[in-house]
Amino acid sequence: MADVLDQSEVDALLSAVDAGSDAPSTPQPAAVVGRTHDVSTYDFKRPERVSKDQMRALEGIHEGFARNFGASLSGFLRTIIEVRVASAEQLTYSEFIHSLPNPTNFNLLNVEPLEGQMCLELSPLIIYPIIDRLLGGSSAETFIPQRPLTMIELRLVRRITDRALENLSEVWSNLVEVNFSIAEVENNPHLVQIVAPNEVVVVIGFEIRMGQRSGTMSFCIPFNVIEPIMGKLATQGWLAYKRRSSAESRKEELSTQLTQTRVELRALLGETDITVQELVNLQPGDIIQTGKPVTGNLLMQIAGEPKFACKLGRYNDSRAVQVVREALPDERF
Repeated sequence: MADVLDQSEVDALLSAVDAGSDAPSTPQPAAVVGRTHDVSTYDFKRPERVSKDQMRALEGIHEGFARNFGASLSGFLRTIIEVRVASAEQLTYSEFIHSLPNPTNFNLLNVEPLEGQMCLELSPLIIYPIIDRLLGGSSAETFIPQRPLTMIELRLVRRITDRALENLSEVWSNLVEVNFSIAEVENNPHLVQIVAPNEVVVVIGFEIRMGQRSGTMSFCIPFNVIEPIMGKLATQGWLAYKRRSSAESRKEELSTQLTQTRVELRALLGETDITVQELVNLQPGDIIQTGKPVTGNLLMQIAGEPKFACKLGRYNDSRAVQVVREALPDERF
């Protein structure tokens, strides 16, 4: 016969159902006494493979590039060009590609001796004003067409990207000796797949401003390309400090040496005009009259350049001059 529950057992079952404790209990792991665990979230879609210090080092490198590139463009275009670092972040390659306009100027770069490729993208918002400037326009009311660049326009833009690569090679030489060169130019960035879509890339965003016009430039650095040299990024701040300290000591050394440099000093009494006949007939004891008053100041020249106005006098048994003031820019003898 089946067992029959008494009233106390029935009441216990009903109370357990009401409390919600009738579900089978799962074994809990034994707690470790005296040990705490720091748990941090990890997003597998956006892994942070570059540390904050390394990101700051990369940003600092490209701030130097922005200054040099802006100065180079200003001289080339004969107008003031401002280039600055606008952002520095880690993305996946697919996120980077989908953030770009289409069409655009998308340059694939070889970075020898590193393995792999990088990307340099120039926005049409600044490309077309630069092209207009190169062709003699004012770039003030330039229309931005939504089309790929023509062959002639690509040749003109190449003169800009060549200067960018030259400045990139220069600033990267502080980290590693590399040579940037263009491997291919595309209009549609979605057709270019240099790394896997979920691969981590470092994107340095720049803002380029020319007068009232401005646009962006993006420099994409895949992590697998710079992974062999990531250890050097951690020491960039210390190396920059050492270079700065060395430059300061060199400046003090140069200043000390300059203070000991000898320069030629001349005090000019005055000037006047005479004829060749008078010059030929000059004899010892002749007096040459100048237009300078007796109380007028002499002009002192240092290394051939007028520097001070002074008075003629005597010190012990030698002729001397006393400095009165600084010479005026157009002051004569």
